[in-house]
Amino acid sequence: MTPDDSLALDVVVPVYNEQTALEPSIRRLAGYLTEAVRVPWQITIADNASVDDTPSIADALAARMPQVRVIHTDRKGRGHALKLAWGSSTARVLAYVDVDLSTDLSALPPLIAPLLSGHSDLAIGTRLSRSSRVVRGGKREFISRSYNVLLHGMLGVSFSDAQCGFKAIRSDVAAKLLPLVHDDAWFFDTELLVIAQRSGLRIHEVPVDWIDDLDSRVDIVPTAMEDLRGVVRVGRDLMRGVIPVQSVYAELGRSPIGAVARPSFLGQVVRFGVVGVASTIVYALLYLLFQGVFGAQGANFAALLLTTIANTWANRRFTFGIRGPEKAATHQFQGLIVFAIAWAITAGSLVGLNLLAPDAPPSVELITLTIANLVATAVRFVLLRRWVFRAPRDSSTDVVTGVLSTDSTGARRPTVALAQDESHGRLPTDSASPTALTSPTVSAPPAQKANAA
Repeated sequence: MTPDDSLALDVVVPVYNEQTALEPSIRRLAGYLTEAVRVPWQITIADNASVDDTPSIADALAARMPQVRVIHTDRKGRGHALKLAWGSSTARVLAYVDVDLSTDLSALPPLIAPLLSGHSDLAIGTRLSRSSRVVRGGKREFISRSYNVLLHGMLGVSFSDAQCGFKAIRSDVAAKLLPLVHDDAWFFDTELLVIAQRSGLRIHEVPVDWIDDLDSRVDIVPTAMEDLRGVVRVGRDLMRGVIPVQSVYAELGRSPIGAVARPSFLGQVVRFGVVGVASTIVYALLYLLFQGVFGAQGANFAALLLTTIANTWANRRFTFGIRGPEKAATHQFQGLIVFAIAWAITAGSLVGLNLLAPDAPPSVELITLTIANLVATAVRFVLLRRWVFRAPRDSSTDVVTGVLSTDSTGARRPTVALAQDESHGRLPTDSASPTALTSPTVSAPPAQKANAA
């Protein structure tokens, strides 16, 4: 819908079977907005095809509270609910919070301020900042941080927390991005942020205080698997140029910044060694952590996979000075190939030794493996330097195109690269045009009164 200048903020609360928590949470949220937010606002309850008393409770709240409206969706999915709620809103800034209000609402004003001013395009709450205060179990903490490492490695993202249920976006930006987001469930947040970053938009981060909801409806394992499939799909679509991020950049993207110097050869060798030592330590810790759950072979595979992804990401950024997200997925695929070659060298050395000297003592095997590992390490470095992260032929520096993103203090830092497809900047010609959002069923009081308190 066309933005309404009289309505500045719309806070969406997606709900599914929340008959117990809905009313107290909405009243608490409305009370906070009345006291702390000095712009006209409304609350939108996005009923996510609930089968309990949630729809009737939501309708009753909208009838009694002038600044509350309700939409009823026809199927489940947080992403689906947000697309419909944001797509039907007339507010200039669109936000959403989880119904359990796990995130301290005091972070809401700094979340929306840079969007209202036009300084930033999206804003997210982060639980992974050093200044964030988070209370949750070790399992969720580990999964969250592992997912963050995966996103940094596979998609080259710079934002720190994709899944915190505390985000906001300018309505003009949402109008361009929402038709490009295909996921309708939990991966919606990640896909939206990745496309925004690749389109050269500015993402503002706010450290939040967060307490885990013990009655959460999220099923961790299936959700994690869906997220992994989503990462693969988005990475593939970006590599193929299917997602038309350049058209969004042309209309809304920020100006690019300058070049970042590539480390010297000696510097690369030293940094490669540091990353290798750190990767070995991380592998050992992950193996010990996974062994009791997956067994030896499963733990070895999971630890190797995560370590290899993190190792490639670290070498990409730290050793070879590549900061932007362009070709991040390609680099990860090449990194796995390099790892396989290095593994084949060490495994092949043992096979060769057994063929030449079947009765060789363990000391000879150790010497053989040590030499093979040294050769494999040298081969890895050469392949990473000359193939995966090869410098441009006409320059000794890697030019990183991007925009400035900010943290909650307003500090400016280069984080976002202008992504180009494999056709050297040409827009894909066979991309399907975005489809229009379908209109939801909206239930709201006859007259919406904006709060200007």
